[in-house]
Amino acid sequence: MYQSPRRLCSALLQRDASGLRRLPTPGLRRQSPPPAAAPRPASPRLLAAASAASGAARSCSRTVCSMGHGTSRLYSALAKTLNSSTASQHPEYLVSPDPEHLEPIDPKELLEECRAVLHTRPPRFQRDFVDLRTDHPSSHPPIRVMQWNILAQALGEGKDNFVQCPVEALKWEERKCLILEEILAYQPDILCLQEVDHYFDTFQPLLSRLGYQGTFFPKPWSPCLDVEHNNGPDGCALFFLQNRFKLVNSANIRLTAMTLKTNQVAIAQTLECKESSRQFCIAVTHLKARTGWERFRSAQGCDLLQNLQNITQGAKIPLIICGDFNAEPTEEVYKHFASSSLNLNSAYKLLSADGQSEPPYTTWKIRTSGECRHTLDYIWYSKHALSVRSALDLLTEEQIGPNRLPSFNYPSDHLSLVCDFSFNEEPDGLL
Repeated sequence: MYQSPRRLCSALLQRDASGLRRLPTPGLRRQSPPPAAAPRPASPRLLAAASAASGAARSCSRTVCSMGHGTSRLYSALAKTLNSSTASQHPEYLVSPDPEHLEPIDPKELLEECRAVLHTRPPRFQRDFVDLRTDHPSSHPPIRVMQWNILAQALGEGKDNFVQCPVEALKWEERKCLILEEILAYQPDILCLQEVDHYFDTFQPLLSRLGYQGTFFPKPWSPCLDVEHNNGPDGCALFFLQNRFKLVNSANIRLTAMTLKTNQVAIAQTLECKESSRQFCIAVTHLKARTGWERFRSAQGCDLLQNLQNITQGAKIPLIICGDFNAEPTEEVYKHFASSSLNLNSAYKLLSADGQSEPPYTTWKIRTSGECRHTLDYIWYSKHALSVRSALDLLTEEQIGPNRLPSFNYPSDHLSLVCDFSFNEEPDGLL
């Protein structure tokens, strides 16, 4: 039975006609007062419908299933959750099939629904883009790339111990709307995500109807699977707008360290710009976490660089690498990327006064072990072939708030990074 795009959206998002949550006018900032108490759901009836849909997806955990008909039709045949054994037995699920023939979703309509769900939550500060244009002209629209560790739902609720974050702020029914609202606000051409454990029941079905083509590669032994009522493994996801790019080549990479296969993965895709016919490689990864694993991360980074060296034909194809490296700029893995023969630069260094320093933090959280403030997330790019035209500024300490991340305002313990790139019209001979 045919369903309108609005009904399809509503199957996944709660709708409440009252109190739409408006985004600030670009260039203006809205202060967010601290919540006096946990906000109530916008609509009990709609929340129940969304909870039922999410619960149905969780009940399929570790299996491949269809969500049936009615309001759950949005999930359709793509509502799959995978564990490591399923992923190895069914590699075809790691690259999503073509979506069913359903009407596209109007992004404004989806954003409206997100705002309706979130209307009781305090607003976020509007982040501004910093103009970084140099003398390199460009005759084509920029390529907007978004990098974000969105925080796996199972980890946020079950393992990460965010002691200052209210439990209500981590509920998926609203947190997913915060994530979608941020994506819709910045409208990336390419979206690189880590810790995605709701790919098949949320991001793939919705983003595909917004015009994106997506690929998901789960961790072989995801820690999400140790959490009760999980939604399957987390992993990396890469989305690109099909009206702007054509997929030339795609590789799912399981990273090695010291010749051993590890639990960390990467996706690397060669895309061709339809406007310029220029090709480039976009990669997303998430390296091993925690102190004491520095050498391990270094080995994983070297393996990823070697893979990308081969994919880009010895740096002949320009490259953008997004990721949560779990490494400060002082670590060896960072130095490997900075000194690689791929001639890479870190885009967010350009926000510093001298263009040589990374931001002071990209993640800021409070756990039982104490406060953690680190720079772990990066967007690397081929500095001779590409130019950074602008970058999304980071939040100040005051804007983040005393309870840090995540919160009622911000859905993840990591900040999103967004950059606009353009091809240099006459790149140097050596990329």
